[in-house]
Amino acid sequence: MAFPFSLTLRIFFFAILHFCNSLSSSQDYLKLPLLHKNSLSSPAQLLSSDTHRLSVLFSTLHGRRNSVKSPLISGASTGSGQYFVNLRIGSPPQSLLLVADTGSDLVWVKCSACRNCSHHRPGSAFLVRHSSTFSPHHCYDQACRLVPHPKPSFPCNRTILHSPCRYEYSYADGSTTSGFFSRETTTLNTSSGREAKLRDLAFGCGFRISGPGVTGASFNGAQGVMGLGRGSISFASQLGHRFGNKFSYCLLDYTISPPPTSYLTIGGSAQNGAVSKSSRMSYTPLLTNPLSPSFYYIGIKSVSVNGAKLPINPSVWSIDELGNGGTVIDSGTTLSFLAEPAYRQVLEAFRRRLRLPIVSMESKLSFDLCVNVSGVRRPNLPKLSFRLKGRSVLSPPSRNYFLELADRVMCLALQPVKTGSGFSVIGNLMQQGFLLDFDKDRSRLGFSRHGCASP
Repeated sequence: MAFPFSLTLRIFFFAILHFCNSLSSSQDYLKLPLLHKNSLSSPAQLLSSDTHRLSVLFSTLHGRRNSVKSPLISGASTGSGQYFVNLRIGSPPQSLLLVADTGSDLVWVKCSACRNCSHHRPGSAFLVRHSSTFSPHHCYDQACRLVPHPKPSFPCNRTILHSPCRYEYSYADGSTTSGFFSRETTTLNTSSGREAKLRDLAFGCGFRISGPGVTGASFNGAQGVMGLGRGSISFASQLGHRFGNKFSYCLLDYTISPPPTSYLTIGGSAQNGAVSKSSRMSYTPLLTNPLSPSFYYIGIKSVSVNGAKLPINPSVWSIDELGNGGTVIDSGTTLSFLAEPAYRQVLEAFRRRLRLPIVSMESKLSFDLCVNVSGVRRPNLPKLSFRLKGRSVLSPPSRNYFLELADRVMCLALQPVKTGSGFSVIGNLMQQGFLLDFDKDRSRLGFSRHGCASP
């Protein structure tokens, strides 16, 4: 969902960030709950939401030591399949629910001045007039050059004190968020139990929001987006300069009732409150696509089903000269999408190995492979694994790619992406049960299936 911007504009931007109260321990980190709600919506809504999400992501290709921990909330019950973070912003703090999104950079919220937003519920928008620390960036500030502006652009006069920085993000389907690119105080809790205030968090104060990408089912229940991408204006980057330039999360099984709380951790090591020290982490390099620098790319070398390597041409996973191809880790997409040649081989391999009745065509609910598991307590489903660069293997459990989308009907929750039209995506369903550690300084992604600790 992020808009790309020039890498040369990133330097020195975060020198403006600092904490009001210093953190005495180098082991502190920020911990934010990732909030999850009940079950997924209808398959048609889910697929439509993810398909739209991919169109937004693909459109950007040619256009981006201490720590903090916070809960993640799943937006499954709203039809979005998203995970939400509760961000406290302003003075005094106001709590807003934001989509946690590794596929974008910008942090933005609905503001009270929004002309076409619903403000019927308390906490549905940021009340600017109630905060004593809100301040728009001046249009002449260096920070203002990091975001796209409305067209035609407003003239900027350096001598006029109140000449705010206006931003406008436009997406593939015509959805937009626009308003003032601003700074504000954010209140955060560190791992040591201390409260820290981050001054001058750069964020978009949205006055106009339109289009399904930011108002439809995929966004229902949220008041904005917390961009966690690799760009300098993302939440992870802004806090990462103070907390070791890394973040991690573990998305726990949303089917458990009541659902356990997942956490987003800014800073620290993967073992700090997330996994036991005895757990082994596997690592794979984070790759860079110069035409889409905000995304977290990983390198797939091969795919196996039940241990048998599929004869997929390695070029299927490569990034071409136009920036297409490759594989992105994205928390904002629910399903996983594979380049079509790879998808067809995976699909055929699953069909050959399934010993369960395949559901008739009219009952497949927009998925290419569904099976009837009636009377089977523990269905024997084929095992999928990805061999990654760095000699690591990602082997998710079958519940991460088979969904029960009707009574005793389980479907393969993968979708194809046409070659040359985008990239493969490992979505948040495939990520469940893994601790993922995004280390930007070392340019690597760590992952482990064991030891995701309850808080």
